[in-house]
Amino acid sequence: MIRNRIHYSWIILIVSFFSIIAAGIVRSSSGVFIEPFENEFGWDRSVISLAFAVGLFLYGISGPFMAALIEVFGLKRIMVLSMATLLTGTLLTFIMQQSWQLIIIWGIIIGLGSGLFLTVLSPYVANRWFEKRRGLAIGILTASTATGQLILLPIIAIIIDHYSWRWAIALIMILSVIMLVIILLFMKNSPKEVGILPYGLEKETEEYIVEQKKNPIMIAFNGLFEAVKAKEFWLLAGSFFICGLSTSGLIGTHFVSYCISFGIPLVTAASLLSFMGVFDLVGTTLSGWLSDRFDNRWLLFWYYALRGASLALLPLALSEGSYTLLVIFAIFYGLDWIATVPPTIGISRRIFGVEKSGIIYGWIFASHQAGAAVAAFGGGLIYKIFNSYTWAFFLAGIFCLLASLFVIVIKKQTSEIIVKEDSLKI
Repeated sequence: MIRNRIHYSWIILIVSFFSIIAAGIVRSSSGVFIEPFENEFGWDRSVISLAFAVGLFLYGISGPFMAALIEVFGLKRIMVLSMATLLTGTLLTFIMQQSWQLIIIWGIIIGLGSGLFLTVLSPYVANRWFEKRRGLAIGILTASTATGQLILLPIIAIIIDHYSWRWAIALIMILSVIMLVIILLFMKNSPKEVGILPYGLEKETEEYIVEQKKNPIMIAFNGLFEAVKAKEFWLLAGSFFICGLSTSGLIGTHFVSYCISFGIPLVTAASLLSFMGVFDLVGTTLSGWLSDRFDNRWLLFWYYALRGASLALLPLALSEGSYTLLVIFAIFYGLDWIATVPPTIGISRRIFGVEKSGIIYGWIFASHQAGAAVAAFGGGLIYKIFNSYTWAFFLAGIFCLLASLFVIVIKKQTSEIIVKEDSLKI
């Protein structure tokens, strides 16, 4: 009865949405764990930042390989494996005692476990399950990390403040278990598996044939080798490097600690980050809708320019102790935190085609996470040298302005640079 009323593509989108929330809250909550880990274990902040930086980099670099593994083993199996890996990481957090264990658990295990959900899952679901409303679907899915942050981050901060960071980890673990069960029950590999066509497709077309099914590593690297021939790939990868540097790497990791250094309580700082999530949810969903209708290059140009301006405003707002300026920052920054994702995916899809864009976007996103790793570690290093994060945020703002120039020089008409179908066998 439900299938007669609701296309199953929307069920897949809902399952993917909440899976990304469960994985995203692990990554977005890293900032609220810096102070507790520092206080309980006596670890240096730069070491803690290094662990989070390794995780950010690994989940990014794993993206194209996750896309290739999906082609070989199917979406559902890889989602189950990834969620189980995340669950393992949260369990091991309870027994860690040394800083090198933090690097292994939060850097390697949780980094790899979150890779699928936070990199290629959104474009894969949108491209394979939707013929129409792809931009909207991507906007909804990429906004899901903000939704988790919006709902859960203040709760996690309150639990840490009143009880212990271990209780907060327990909440994340419970959410991971729930999502593992939901994925097992409702997730499907493709529309064909449930006897339907992608949403909006009225006539069946010949499916793309995966020719290298037994070699996901070659599938991933063939995508990279083909992509690097196009200058648009480098422009997108460069802008996304700065995107990661100025979002999850800097704000996601160090914003809470930056606020605390100015005397703002933990729960208040986490609530400000959550407040950004409200506008990120709106901005990213709207960005998906806009990317179906307007020039994606100009969308990205304004997103990066506004982000750069807001990052330059933050040190001023904190130094003056102005909550009004902090709210203004949260609004402007939140509106385009992840809003860059739908138009970036849209441009890569037009350049490289629907079938190839999943893996190639995975490589573009890997550069995003390389930038995030640089900012996560670099922010901690700058704090250690200057005893302040101010220079880190000023520099991030300047880089955002550079990213706006990268995207605007991409050619508007990309049909002449679309990769030939026979040049990339996947």
